[in-house]
This record gives sequence, structure tokens and C-alpha cells, in this order.
Amino acid sequence: MKTRIAARILGRVQGVGFRPTVYRYATELGLAGFVRNDSQGVAIEVEGDEEVVGQFFSELTLHPPRQAQIADIKTQVLPAAGYNGFQVVESQPTESAQLAIPPDLALCDDCLREVRGSGDRRFRYAFTNCTNCGPRFTIIRDLPYDRARTSMADFTMCPACEHEYHEPRNRRFEAQPNACPVCGPNLVLQTAGGTGLTEKPVEAAQRLLQRGRIVAVKGLGGYHLACDAFSAEIVARLRSRKNRPGKPFAVMFRDLAELKRHCVVSEAEEAELLSAARPIVVLRRAANSMLARNISPDTDTIGAFLPYTPVHHLLLEAFPALVMTSANVTDEPIVSKEAELDRIFGGIADAALFHDREIVHKCDDSVIRVVNGQRQFLRRGRGYVPGALRIAEGSPAVLAVGGELKNTFCVVRDGQAYPSQHIGDLKDFQTLEYFQGEIDEWHRLLRTRPVVIAHDLHQIGRAHV
Repeated sequence: MKTRIAARILGRVQGVGFRPTVYRYATELGLAGFVRNDSQGVAIEVEGDEEVVGQFFSELTLHPPRQAQIADIKTQVLPAAGYNGFQVVESQPTESAQLAIPPDLALCDDCLREVRGSGDRRFRYAFTNCTNCGPRFTIIRDLPYDRARTSMADFTMCPACEHEYHEPRNRRFEAQPNACPVCGPNLVLQTAGGTGLTEKPVEAAQRLLQRGRIVAVKGLGGYHLACDAFSAEIVARLRSRKNRPGKPFAVMFRDLAELKRHCVVSEAEEAELLSAARPIVVLRRAANSMLARNISPDTDTIGAFLPYTPVHHLLLEAFPALVMTSANVTDEPIVSKEAELDRIFGGIADAALFHDREIVHKCDDSVIRVVNGQRQFLRRGRGYVPGALRIAEGSPAVLAVGGELKNTFCVVRDGQAYPSQHIGDLKDFQTLEYFQGEIDEWHRLLRTRPVVIAHDLHQIGRAHV
């Protein structure tokens, strides 16, 4: 018996390879219909034998893309339409947005093999990604999540990338940041007061770091300040320049084996380190570690993490570990734009390794600690934001503006709470501007406006709605 089912999939279902997975399951089962993104989530229509259609939805529910999070599947039986084959069709934006904005994901193993493969066309390319990895939230300008609504719209794909992008069987099918050396973003190394170097900029940055310099490195959500993690003298210089006398610095290790030489790692902590979020994990320092003691002078712990972009992997080829701390002046927001480099150039950083893809949303690294086998957030940012938390159904639209120190805000809409990325201390005017701007952006992206504002007394008059 033939049937046609229309389904809407809600949750984290954009930017995670959901449509290629739907296409693959449908075509393998011989079903007809279509799949598309819209501002609600993913819309599907499948037509075929009733038993096979049931098998399709069972497979999709049990084996979704590995980074997807299905919150709900709403289905409706429709009259037969006589579809011919199965297609992936264009997205349809609407005024009401109920989808989850995808977070940034660490470079996957498949892409890393290409970056390291000398015969691959993406060999040593610093912006390699696919539907399983790469920038998401930090490049989004609007929803639904399509290339034209991201900062990758500034780059026109070459024919080879265009073919990958439109081939449903390719893992780069509609991977919005898809790029290669021919058509994608490029790296530049610039020294303070000098000109930009585009010829082997990673190698030039490595030489500066080996000579004890401090280099600002543009990542997914902002710049890091990188320096030698084994030299107490260089770490002290960074502390002095950044006016950060005691607060620990994070350390990025080349790989897990190197990390384990300097940190004590439990099974649960290892799982967090290797997750697609790639957070900074606070670990116990190993007794025989040769890391500079003044990386974390007041504790026996290290904020450790692993490379999560091709740039990091390439840079760490020359080092077992580097200090990688947020590039900002104390109490100010993280630097994310080249126009902001003057705030750290010369006074803090000796050079900057940057690229020409815009960071739309600043987003610091997430910091977690594993307590009794459970993840505890010290700072929620890249890799997790803007993931939603399900709360009471029918809850009103709320803006919770957070505290003055270490601020984050939260937007509540349709039974979902969306905690923001780390904002910072609001006593700094630039941080306050960042706070107000991001609240406006989140309301625009989520197509909502609060009817309730939750705030501490110090926030009276500051809530920007």
C-alpha cells in the first residue's frame, strides 16, 4: 500500500549533514519526495510503500547524523502526489524561526587526513571542512543556515567545490563553509607595523614563536595569543603585556599523547577533550610536566585543549604545546576583527596570523571541569553555544540579562532557553556594547522579542530590547 508522509524535524538539524543523510536513506530505500531546510527546521515529504516509509523514519530516528539532535518529529499523512525520484530543494525562509542554530565543530578526522595528505587538493589548506565539522554559529548572519546567509557568501566556489556542494552523496553536500585554496579564505601573517606576508604564513608564524615572540592567531570565534608554553620568561612577558598577573592561561597540545605527558586524564575527561566541541578541560598537572610553572601559578591544574581548526593543527606541527589564551586587553571582549588588532598589536602581540573570513559572532573557547564524571561548565562558549536547553512548554518570551561580572545572557522562546556565549565584565564600555549588540542579534536570529526581562538590580536601564 502506497503512502505519502510530510514530516517536520525540529532540533539541531541544520549544518550537521541532515539533508544528505535523508537523501541517502530515501534513495537507498527507493522512496520519492524531497527534503529542504526552512526557518522551522527540516521539512521532508516521502512517498512509497507504507512499510518502506516506516523503515525510513525508523532509520532516520535511530541513526541521524552524528552531530544532529532531534527534538521532535511531526508527521502528517497526505494524498499521493506522484513524485518522481527524491530531491534536495532550496531552503524557504519564514518569519517564524524555531530551528536550533548549529554550534562550531572541531575539524573531523576525514578533513584532517586531507590537510595532511600531500596528494590532496586541500593539502595544508587552513580552511578545510565538511558537513561534519567547521564554523557554524560564528559565521551566521541570518537563518536558515545557508551559505548566502553566512560570511562565506563573500567567497565564490570554484567548479570543483561547486560540484561537491551540489552532490548529495558527497560529505561536502551543502557544507556552507566549503572552500579550497583556489576559491576560499587565505591566511596572512603581519608583524606589528609591518606588511602582510601571504607566502607560507604558518611557517613564518612558527619561526616567530620559536624565537620567543607572541603571535595573535585568528580562530573560529576570535583571536588567541600564542607563545611558547615551556618558557617561564616568555609566559611572564605575556602576563606583563596583557596585565594578567595570576589568572591561568590555557594550553593547546599537539595531540592527546602529548597532552597526557603533562596532564592526568580520566576516561570522562578524555571523552570531553576529543568531542566535537573541543573545550578547554581543567586537568590535574602531571608531576613530571615541563610546562612553565607560571602558566597556572596558583594551582596544580592546567586548562588543556586540542587543536580544533586546520590552522591549529598546522601551527602545532612545530611545537608539542603552545599557550593559547584569548586575545584581549584585560576586561575587554576578545578581539575578532582585523580593525581591532591595534588594541593588541605592539603592546601585546608581536605579529598576527589572520584570515579574510569575517567572524560574525565573537565566541570564546568553552571551559569545563569534570566532577564525579559529569561535565561542569566554567565558561560556555564555542562548541556548545547557541545550543538550547528545553524548559517548560508554553513559557513566555524572556530575556535574562545575567550578572555584571562574567556576564552571559539568555533568550527564552517556545519552551527553549538559549544561553549566550561568554560576554565578560560589563563595567567595561566595549563589553557593554558587545552585550547589547549580541542581544539584538539573538533576537533577530531567533525571530523573537521578550515580554519578560529578568535582571539583577544593577541591570535596571541596561536591558536592551
